[in-house]
Amino acid sequence: MTAPAGEAIAYRHNLPLAARAVARVFDAAGLRRPTGDLPRIARMFTAPGIHTVSAWHGDELVGVCRALTDHSYCCYLSDLAVSCTLQGQGIGRRLIQELRDVLSDEVSLILLSAPAAMSYYPDMGFSAVDNGFIVRRAR
Repeated sequence: MTAPAGEAIAYRHNLPLAARAVARVFDAAGLRRPTGDLPRIARMFTAPGIHTVSAWHGDELVGVCRALTDHSYCCYLSDLAVSCTLQGQGIGRRLIQELRDVLSDEVSLILLSAPAAMSYYPDMGFSAVDNGFIVRRAR
């Protein structure tokens, strides 16, 4: 699906999102998230300190960006997903820009990339880092 001419994608900040709609976008984007556990998806998007940017094609959620930030020093971009039928149209880039627009230049934007997206982020202004660590979740 491409956004038909004249039907722009709308971007919204911190709009409450239905867990089922978010799960559909994650699945459509190929992101590995616990989409069969809708209460967990809901908690992911309603936790304190979460900032979301959503992309809408009409009434359909087609992209989502979820981040945790202190608005002073760092921001962890935990999810960036765009339905595969709309990928390549700049929606992911715009979701990141919308997030960056609410952050000051004092705030570092940090993320963990899916292996398939490693070549995507350098084009968005991200630099690879070698000084990170992770304790993986059990599930």
